Order: sequence, then C-alpha cells, then structure tokens
Amino acid sequence: MTLDLPSLTAPLRIGTRGSPLALAQAHETRDRLMAAFDLPEGAFEIVVIKTTGDDRSLIERDIALKELGGKGLFTKEIEEDMLSGKIDIAVHSMKDMPVDQPEGLVLDCYLPREDVRDAFVSLNHESLAALPEGAIVGTSSLRRRAQLAARRPDLKVVEFRGNVQTRMRKLGDGVAEATFLAMAGLRRLGMEEVVKCALATTDMLPAVAQGAIGIERRADDSRAAAMLEAIHHGPTGQRLAAERAFLEGLDGSCQTPIAGLAELDGGTLRLRGEILRPDGSEVLTDDRSVPVEDGAALGAEMARDLRQRAGPGFFDWH
Repeated sequence: MTLDLPSLTAPLRIGTRGSPLALAQAHETRDRLMAAFDLPEGAFEIVVIKTTGDDRSLIERDIALKELGGKGLFTKEIEEDMLSGKIDIAVHSMKDMPVDQPEGLVLDCYLPREDVRDAFVSLNHESLAALPEGAIVGTSSLRRRAQLAARRPDLKVVEFRGNVQTRMRKLGDGVAEATFLAMAGLRRLGMEEVVKCALATTDMLPAVAQGAIGIERRADDSRAAAMLEAIHHGPTGQRLAAERAFLEGLDGSCQTPIAGLAELDGGTLRLRGEILRPDGSEVLTDDRSVPVEDGAALGAEMARDLRQRAGPGFFDWH
C-alpha cells in the first residue's frame, strides 16, 4: 500500500513506555506499519517516555496502584507529549487505558488481540490448586486479588509490582510463592516457558481489554489517521467496544475489581462481566449475547444491571 502524503518525509514518532513489553508492542506496531506501506525502518522513530507508573522507587516498594491514582499513571506523560507534538502516535496496553480520552486525542486503532488468559507463575508449584494453605501470592491487580480471595480465601496476598523481569526476580527472592501475569505479555516477550499453567476464562475472567494493543493519535493528524486505519483489526475493535462500555458504566479505574470479556462467533458477540467486593466475599456475574453491532450498548446495559444488583457500597473496602 502506498501513502501519498508529503509529510511522510518526516519520521513517524511512536511513543511508548520503556519496559521490555512496551517496547515489544511498539516494535510490533512499527513492523505492521512498515509492511502495510512498504516503508523502511528509518521512516519511524521510537520515543521512550517515562511515566509515573514506571517510577523505580514505587515499584520496588510495591506501592498499590490504587494509592497512586490508578490507570492514568501509565498514560499521562505519554498523552501530554502527544498533545504537545513531541510524538505522533502512542502504543498502549489497552488494559492500562482509562476509558476517558483527553480532548484532542483519539483511540480507534487496535492490533489483533493476543491470548486473553491469566498465567499462573511459580518457581515451586504447578497450579493455583497446588498452592499450600496460607501460601503467599503476589499481585498488584485488585481484580486478581478479589478473585483469589473468592476462590482461595486461605491464601495470603501481597502487593507485587513491576515488569515481568522484576516480578520473576521477586519470586526468586522469596517475596511470594506465586504470581499471575497476562499470557499475552509473556507470549509477546517470548517468555512462555515461565508459565506453569494458563487459567481458563471460566476460572479467572480476565481484565477488560487484556491482551489488546491500542494506538492513540491526535484527532487532527491526517497522516497518522490514514496510516493507522491500514493496520486496525476490526474484530478486536468490536470486542473492545463492548468491554470498554462495560468498564465505563462501572468505574473505569484501577480501584475496583472488574472483569469482562467479549468474544465473537460470526455475527454474534458474547459478553461476560464480573464485579467483586474487594475482599472477595461476593461475586456478581452476567453473561449475554447480542448481534455484534449492539456490543457497546450491551456493555453499558450490563454495567447498569450489575450496579443495580450490587447496590451502594459494593466496592468499598471494609
């Protein structure tokens, strides 16, 4: 495909966080654009941006995301640099993305979704069921924490932050006996060998948009819009429209335990949703199917219904 835009003489600057996974996702985006438009690597520049969520001291101290401000920790600085013109597009893990877009930015390009499941990772145990009573499990996810509390209330859960390499080191240091990571990230990093087992979505429903990469741009950037349209994966977009509408109707931050997964079967979209009390003492679920074009409306409706069933104070910490 050719792109007849004079401004293509300037490299397209791709903004990303600096973790190995974030860089792998930025390289995948660049490679897809190179292939789509038959462009050399030099037509692109990958720009690493440090976000508040990447602060090493906060990671090492395992300070919970909910205490630091939630999902915006991984996007604020990147979006500021895009609005100021320092970068042209930004590559994000969609499960880190708030549902509200800053004015002037658009998020309408998604790459084909990877494995959505959670991976059980341990140096000494083969599965969640094999963990001994009272074992320490590390996770920074309120969703996983609540799901664990509902399924294995005997386990002790500790805060556990950092990229894949940092978390593996913490396991080796004995901070915890097991943790959970997204299968998608491990596959993109070529680190599937650390997975003891992948959890079925019926056992642990994943985070909304888990496994999906989204690419953000300025609303008035015609060059970026034309280029990203060529690599957008429509089915992933349809699934995320339903899941993110569900998330938006509930909360949309890192401060509540919410899970959701949309799947396509021909022209039908199935959405499963789950909300949990933070201590895992109550789990509310829903599961419905609609024509794919009604996915976003279903997400919003399911969120309203679960909110009504939950009542006030459902997400409060006790």
